[in-house]
Amino acid sequence: MDELPTRLVGDKAYDSDPLDQQLAAQGIDMIAPHRRNRCKPRTQDRRKLRRYRRLVVRYERHAENYLAFAQLGCILILLKHCF
Repeated sequence: MDELPTRLVGDKAYDSDPLDQQLAAQGIDMIAPHRRNRCKPRTQDRRKLRRYRRLVVRYERHAENYLAFAQLGCILILLKHCF
């Protein structure tokens, strides 16, 4: 049986209250920034968005550096699950 993730990181397109509720019912925490034109009250805690920001915002100048950071993140996740 496959395990469900505990967090799901998405971009502004994932800013949807029904999607948040559906994922919360499955025990998944949605991490996505709100759209600028959002009419409803904010539901995202800004502390959670730090996870989103580090991987999505690309400060590195070269694609190789960004790829290396993404690979390093995957290695850390793998090591956390193995040990």
